[in-house]
Amino acid sequence: MSSFLVTGGAGFIGSHLVVRLLEAGHDVRVLDDLSTGKRENVPAGVELVIGCVSDPATVAAAMADMDGCFHLAAIASVARCNEDWQFSHRVNLGGGINVYEAASALSGGPVPVVYASSAAIYGDTDLLPIAEETTPRPQTPYGADKLGLEHQARAHAHVRGMSSIGLRFFNVYGPRQDPSSPYSGVIARFADLLSAGRAITIYGSGEQTRDFVYVGDVVTACVAAMTSLKARPAAQPRADVYNVCTGRTTSVLQLAQTLGALLGVNSRPQHAPARPGDIFASYGDPAALARALGVTAEVELKDGLARLLDWSGQRAVVTDTTDTPRARRTS
Repeated sequence: MSSFLVTGGAGFIGSHLVVRLLEAGHDVRVLDDLSTGKRENVPAGVELVIGCVSDPATVAAAMADMDGCFHLAAIASVARCNEDWQFSHRVNLGGGINVYEAASALSGGPVPVVYASSAAIYGDTDLLPIAEETTPRPQTPYGADKLGLEHQARAHAHVRGMSSIGLRFFNVYGPRQDPSSPYSGVIARFADLLSAGRAITIYGSGEQTRDFVYVGDVVTACVAAMTSLKARPAAQPRADVYNVCTGRTTSVLQLAQTLGALLGVNSRPQHAPARPGDIFASYGDPAALARALGVTAEVELKDGLARLLDWSGQRAVVTDTTDTPRARRTS
């Protein structure tokens, strides 16, 4: 078994990943500044280092004696990145460089890094579904920094010999997504409002489409990526990137209707003018991930939404809310 550092391990996606790694028998250390992550998300017995990835010394200390790193820490709020450009840049890109440098500087040689990139690197494109070959045109500082992480990972493979896989997450949802946080996606916010009997607001027509992928499927992709990296000889560094998505589209109106049906309420959304810069259509091509890592997303949206609502106590009937069933391995 191995020892892994998970940055952002007290957060939404990171905490699910920590649980999965522990279930597989690995040792886990978490680095999180708890700005959005929650201490209670970290399982008992897991070492928690409280600190920010923007500090090189903190990252280096947390990386000591690790066999690999999952880098998920970020300021994920596009709005906050727009408002506090310099600080978010120090965390989202500078923090990633700190992780890469620490992973490259261990006495036993570089250890592999699996890191969270984002569909935000693509910007608004008419080429659908979005494949990895699509020319990136980020429209936000968040997307620009995520694209920068990918470029820096390639540079570290060439200069430092560090192997990595970047995973371009599309719209991730599931249990532990905090609807009160400005970092949460539309699903958590809609569910919170509808369960409270309050109206939801849709900006624009509601025909905008997104590719919603369940957090358990995202975790499976992360684990498969690390397994692939550790199986490759250290003398052959790589820096690959893959979409993590379903390849299926859901409109915002369909999302509201599905949530309403699960909660037994009429969604009846209010409409407001479309927001400048919002992307109208986005869904990804998952084929490259399936070919390279043998993983496809399996959780259907309705099933994933039911697990989210059950976990949050927003439905009367509670079922299993863990991140299983796992995404199916295709090889």
